[in-house]
Amino acid sequence: MSNIAHTYYPQSGRLVILGAGESGVGAAILGKDKGFDVFVSDMGTIADAYKSSLEKEGIAFEEGQHTNELIVNADLIVKSPGIPEKAPLIKELRGLGLPIISEIEFAAQYTDAKLLCITGSNGKTTTTMLTYHMLKHAGLNVGLAGNIGNSFALQVAREQHDAYVLEISSFMLDDMYHFRADVAVILNITPDHLDRYDYKMENYVASKFRMVQNQKPSDFFIYCKDDPETMAALEKHPTAAMHLPFTQEGKVDTGAYLDDEKNLKILTPNREAFIMNIEELSLQGKHNVYNNMASGLIAKVQELRNQTMKESMGSFVNVEHRLEHVACIGGVNYINDSKATNVNSVWYALESFSTDIVLIMGGVDKGNDYEMLKDLVKSKVKAIICIGKDTGRIHEAFEDDTEVIVNSASMGDAVQIASHLAKKGDTVLLSPACASFDWFKNYEDRGDKFKEAVMTL
Repeated sequence: MSNIAHTYYPQSGRLVILGAGESGVGAAILGKDKGFDVFVSDMGTIADAYKSSLEKEGIAFEEGQHTNELIVNADLIVKSPGIPEKAPLIKELRGLGLPIISEIEFAAQYTDAKLLCITGSNGKTTTTMLTYHMLKHAGLNVGLAGNIGNSFALQVAREQHDAYVLEISSFMLDDMYHFRADVAVILNITPDHLDRYDYKMENYVASKFRMVQNQKPSDFFIYCKDDPETMAALEKHPTAAMHLPFTQEGKVDTGAYLDDEKNLKILTPNREAFIMNIEELSLQGKHNVYNNMASGLIAKVQELRNQTMKESMGSFVNVEHRLEHVACIGGVNYINDSKATNVNSVWYALESFSTDIVLIMGGVDKGNDYEMLKDLVKSKVKAIICIGKDTGRIHEAFEDDTEVIVNSASMGDAVQIASHLAKKGDTVLLSPACASFDWFKNYEDRGDKFKEAVMTL
């Protein structure tokens, strides 16, 4: 039996895929394998690798346009999470009453695998990777998909896994209706992407809580008891699943918490308790204790042995561009946190390091509210170096909180300035709080340029 209890969608006919990225091409291949007449349409240019996949599979596609008459005759539409609801084509297709779903929703119909699903405003990539690392280490036949790795649909089509660890964004959740997570994790909810949710926090929260829709009493819901938005939304979004909260601010009978000796304790029904001192975790910092708690709870309900969990939590290496240690030069640590594209991610980063931080931040401001950073900047940051075009708001926000705020002309320039300001024992932290599209192709490019600049010091 698949995780979509019934096939709610047409199982044959014309399948139109909007967007030819990783998820779109994967959905197209799965659709072809299931006997659909598949057509892929992308408003932009399709990357060469994806184009050659489509050609090799003999799947019809177009790029640089959406040809209306080739789309409106669809029986089912799979939409890229990047296409907003407000797009005129989507409005028209909704008006025609056509089912529009996400790649995850589409693919879930065709697998009986356990679906271990992780969402949250921050930490979801780390938690997803750590969970995958743990399950692989335990010898499970597990796939990694969603916002990360190869397309879920492609893996369902061409590989067979017993479980999938899925990193799921709110944009994906918006187009998921009958999907059911065996394990649903909400790490935290803080303001992000509000432009997609009519600038209403409750709309964004509701999107995240789609994670628990359709769960059964045999499923699990893992969430942070210390996150105010999550706790406030619990009553509004009930689930039949077993609740497993995690906290660093008290104790729980079932779930995960920190004891007085800084031991991470994980307690689940009918299983031996898991205990590990946080000093032994490979990922340090308060936010990473939360990530380990969530991953540990997933591992526990998948019945992993304590020894396997300990080994995995002690050996995991974090993803690139997320609090990534680049080098120690002249006693100064250089940290690449280019993936921190919102204010809350920067809060987590600042919280992870002790005082005397030289912070490199800036880029395309998404309407950031810097208020939550002020106390941390005041107590820990000795200088801010601005990159990117929107520097004015950073100056305004922090002019009273740190002695030095300067602009830079390039990433190389920013790193040079930072190296002069930092003394032995200090940390130079790239944690931008902004999108990267002014000076860089994407956050990866921004992080790579930072690393290159550090290595030339």
